[in-house]
Amino acid sequence: MKVYYNEKCSVCRLEIEHYKKQNNKEIKWVDIHESSSVNSLNTNKRELVRRLHVQDNETVYIGVDAFKVLWSKMENYKFLARLLDIKIIYKAAYYLYELVSYFLYIKNHRHIND
Repeated sequence: MKVYYNEKCSVCRLEIEHYKKQNNKEIKWVDIHESSSVNSLNTNKRELVRRLHVQDNETVYIGVDAFKVLWSKMENYKFLARLLDIKIIYKAAYYLYELVSYFLYIKNHRHIND
C-alpha cells in the first residue's frame, strides 16, 4: 500500500510522521513533491495537494476513504476505520475532512508548481 501525502504541509507532515512511528512495513510513504510515482495515479498535482491519496493494490482511495484504508492497516487505528462504517459518522467525517482539507489547501496551494 502507498500513501501519497504533502510533505510541505506542516499539518500533513506532522500527522504522517505520527503514523510512520507505527512501523507498519506494508505501508510505503510517498511525498508527492519528491516522487515520480505520483504520475501512476492519473491525477493532477492540485488534487494531490488537496486530499490524501492511498493506493492499495490497483485501487486509489481519496480523502476520508483514504484514511479509512490507512487506518484499517494500522493496529492502533482499526477502531477508527470501523467507526467510518457507520453511515452518519462517515458523513460527518467526510464533511469535516473536506472543510479542513480545503483550508489546508488554501494554506499550501503555492506548492503546486514546486
